[in-house]
Amino acid sequence: MTARVALVTGSSSGIGAATARLLAERGMRVVVNYLHSGAAAAEVVAEIEAAGGQAMTVQADVRETAPVEALLEQVQERWGGIDVLVHNALTPYAVKSFQDMTWKELGGKLDDELRAAFTVTKAVLPAMTAQGWGRLIYMSTGLSRQPRAGMIALGTSKAALAQFARYFAQELGPQGITVNIVEPGPVEDTRIASGVLDDANRQRQVAATPLGRLAHTGDVAQAIAFYASEDNSFMTGSTAAVNGGMLMY
Repeated sequence: MTARVALVTGSSSGIGAATARLLAERGMRVVVNYLHSGAAAAEVVAEIEAAGGQAMTVQADVRETAPVEALLEQVQERWGGIDVLVHNALTPYAVKSFQDMTWKELGGKLDDELRAAFTVTKAVLPAMTAQGWGRLIYMSTGLSRQPRAGMIALGTSKAALAQFARYFAQELGPQGITVNIVEPGPVEDTRIASGVLDDANRQRQVAATPLGRLAHTGDVAQAIAFYASEDNSFMTGSTAAVNGGMLMY
């Protein structure tokens, strides 16, 4: 069978980069998408190719239809349609209390989050439905269920994204497409963690985690890779909570 093609949005660093490397290691051809970090994305591709995998970089703002269509054209020319979408791209958001927040900050994050998911999903669906097989994986966060001070914009928008994805799961199941959500808690080696976790906060989070540490990007990538695989034939509309037991549901 020809190797599956996986598009990982926002994969020049962090969870996206770890996921791109792991999917390539497991035999997929990987599209490393980025918005600004072209050099970092090229480095991810170089690492994949050095390990014997196949990857390509494509720049695109996944909130916008024209760049996403151009991305698909580039992938189509080289490899054909996309079989797996890992929607990991993170749009900017304000870290502040509700009292200090404007509607532009909260509503803008909601719009960006759902518009990106809508745009990129619409683009990849035709190839998946034509072949009767596809994998859609959306990145949420434990903050969508467990509030934390200053994180209302991110938590609210990711909660909306998760429900959006469940509706996809219901609608697309009969067409052979699974749709699942990966919901990490705090992840040690990411831009978000470095921005919001000081030492004291980090220690509190570790103390609240039964497994005794915070997640690494590789832990999250493992969950994504399962959802993306042929082995995941009967899980859809589900959420993988990659948080070491910090939040159980």
